[in-house]
Amino acid sequence: MKSATAGAERRAKIVSAWSFDVFDTFLLRACTTADGVFERTYELSGISRSCLNVSASFVQHRIQAESRARRTAKEKRGAGEVGIEEIYSYFPFKLFGLSRGDLNDLVEAEFAAEVELCRANPDMVRQYLDMKRAGHRVGFISDTYWDSGRLARLLRACRPGLVWDFLYASCDHGSGKSETLFATYLAEQGIDPGASFHVGDNEKADIKGAKRHGIHPRYYPQATAQLASKFQRETALFELLCTGAPSRLDHGARTLRRMVAGHNAERSQAFHLGLTVLGPVMTAFDAYLTRRCGEIAGPGRKVSLGFLGRDGFLSHRIRQELHDTTSAYLEINRRVSLIASADTMQPLVDLLSKVFKIDAPTFHDMMKIMPPKVAAFFAAFPGGIASGEELAEALPGLIDPAEIVALAAGLRARLLAYLRRTIPGFDDCTDLVLADLGYSGSVQKALRRIFDLEGIEIRLHGAYLMSLDDAFDDLTAEDSAAGFISDLVVTPHVKRMLIRNVALLEQACCSAAGSVRDYDDGAVLREINPRPPEQMALAAEIQAGALTFAASADDVARDYGLDPYAAPDVAANWCAATLARLLLLPDDDELALLGTLKHDVNLGTHALAPLLDQQFVRNQITARGLSAACTAAAPPMWLAGSFAGLSPSYNYLYVLFGANRLPADVFEERPSRPVQVGLFRAGGDATLEAVTVHRTGLGELRVRIPLSRGMAITMIALPLAKFAAEGLLHGVTVQRGDDVRDAAESQDVVGIAADGLIWAGVQWNGGHYRADTEDGCLLIPVTAVTQEIAVYSIAITPLGADPK
Repeated sequence: MKSATAGAERRAKIVSAWSFDVFDTFLLRACTTADGVFERTYELSGISRSCLNVSASFVQHRIQAESRARRTAKEKRGAGEVGIEEIYSYFPFKLFGLSRGDLNDLVEAEFAAEVELCRANPDMVRQYLDMKRAGHRVGFISDTYWDSGRLARLLRACRPGLVWDFLYASCDHGSGKSETLFATYLAEQGIDPGASFHVGDNEKADIKGAKRHGIHPRYYPQATAQLASKFQRETALFELLCTGAPSRLDHGARTLRRMVAGHNAERSQAFHLGLTVLGPVMTAFDAYLTRRCGEIAGPGRKVSLGFLGRDGFLSHRIRQELHDTTSAYLEINRRVSLIASADTMQPLVDLLSKVFKIDAPTFHDMMKIMPPKVAAFFAAFPGGIASGEELAEALPGLIDPAEIVALAAGLRARLLAYLRRTIPGFDDCTDLVLADLGYSGSVQKALRRIFDLEGIEIRLHGAYLMSLDDAFDDLTAEDSAAGFISDLVVTPHVKRMLIRNVALLEQACCSAAGSVRDYDDGAVLREINPRPPEQMALAAEIQAGALTFAASADDVARDYGLDPYAAPDVAANWCAATLARLLLLPDDDELALLGTLKHDVNLGTHALAPLLDQQFVRNQITARGLSAACTAAAPPMWLAGSFAGLSPSYNYLYVLFGANRLPADVFEERPSRPVQVGLFRAGGDATLEAVTVHRTGLGELRVRIPLSRGMAITMIALPLAKFAAEGLLHGVTVQRGDDVRDAAESQDVVGIAADGLIWAGVQWNGGHYRADTEDGCLLIPVTAVTQEIAVYSIAITPLGADPK
């Protein structure tokens, strides 16, 4: 009987509790990272007015002050927990025109920043209240430099009327959760750890710390490891590309992305790409479109919004999802609009000059005519395929201009019938807003010519995700064009790098239908769609993720008190960084997911151009150098991804080059030493020629050997033992041209397969080699020189001692 009574007493003493971490768990901050609080402190303290544009220095000094305070406390007291006043005692007041008497003002400014940026997490509030209603004791345990009094004020500022049974701040107790704070809490509150739970975001302090004391942990991560990695890269690109803008205060855009992603965890990788990257960018762009239409509207104006297909397809779907179905999806491409706008030969010449390759059937599909002179022109080329540039140059002599004018008039009439059918109230419209990914407004300008030819006075306004702003100075005074990511957000150099890699974005946003080729009684006639079904399925899954983000963003933002699009310039900066991270610094998972995509150029050919080709980049570096590789023309369409396929470091060097931050005198090659190269002819005759070995900024050695057709060389002997006895061979390439300069500058670089090389007195194992003797050579067979000059290039990273 006594034993039963004792057991009952023990059970009566069992007290269960739910404890919550405060920051990044119960409270979330509307900034990119925790040090966004310091950036806002800089603004609120008044230092931003007396010391302009030094927020980065303020933030770093605030971080360093905390580090010094904790280090000193550890040395003096054996524990690193400190309070906010102790932190600011190590701050360099004089640097910012302050005195030590301003310490309390800085503390209050930082606390005001916390109050402004912190939000109660609705998920945690619901769980907190549920546990309280269930009879559990509830409260907070936080590793923080805010004492319990200020922490209580902060919690109630974010959630008025909030009550708790206990609240522990590490600075009050001189110990954190990884040390003895949990033990203090259990002892003082009489909590039974086996019946209690702790919720937190820090794997070491919250999870391992709770487990060590027998408390059941509940992990609430801020973001997955993959998403956190993307965020880190975005921050790096923001600071590199969006110069002058505060890098931590984003009105909660990143917090919104984290919360939406957390509510949609178990989905495909493509879906998550749309949900966490593309969706946020395109939703912000939609908010920009709403503002743009509002700016254009006014008394006596009837504004219509049209999304240009095919790249505007996702934007249009998001518009329909968020707002209404009155906006139009306009299937108008550059080819159709330019032909329809032709009242002379020039628009057609401009169009064809941008076509890579074209044949007679494709020309007929485009133009609906095939004059005999044009047919003869194509017949003179191998396989009947000419470059667009060659055709554009010859066209004025192949076609009667009157035929072009008549052809354009017919297409123009069919296009206008399509617009009247597709845009509600087209003839009453005064202003038509054209939404598109961008870039130089070629469709908008062609439509302006069409409207002018037909006497239509509708004003046209381009609203582009990215704009090449120097392309719009020739617009009429009544028309306008603006970009969300304009040249005031990132520099023109950066913009051109983004657009060089934009094919990836176009494929992700594109309609699954083929591109428009003509119209018939207001209906669209389309080209065949050459993209494989699996590629369209992947794009559809990415778009599904983007639509899910767009559909939930407003509700989640409202629940969490976030307003990510309140400041258009801030939204544009962060969208530029988010988009740049995907296009310019993809991770390995994205390369694997997206690397197989091909781009439908849709200008004169049904062929698909590859997005990725890392061997192309390696060959360009071998033959022409890093800077030349960074400026290579398409294809491949995704040049940054191709660099990433080589290595993350090459990828980042490409980004630095595009941001104009890669000094040529550091990374380009410099002459190092001469070396005697053996040149062998078919009859066995041989000569020695001196060539210069160059060393690059990455430590590679590069040798270029020019040969003329008249030299009749059949073999090159490169004496590896003389200048790099051991190393890694990156490649052997050949370029051809009519003279040495043409050959050396040619982008048409052909790599020579490793199994076509001969190693004489050299051990070869994959990419690694080592010369066995002082005469060890690499023998390079020379193929027939089809032009006057061939330039052979060899790239090597030397290993071991540098021979003299």
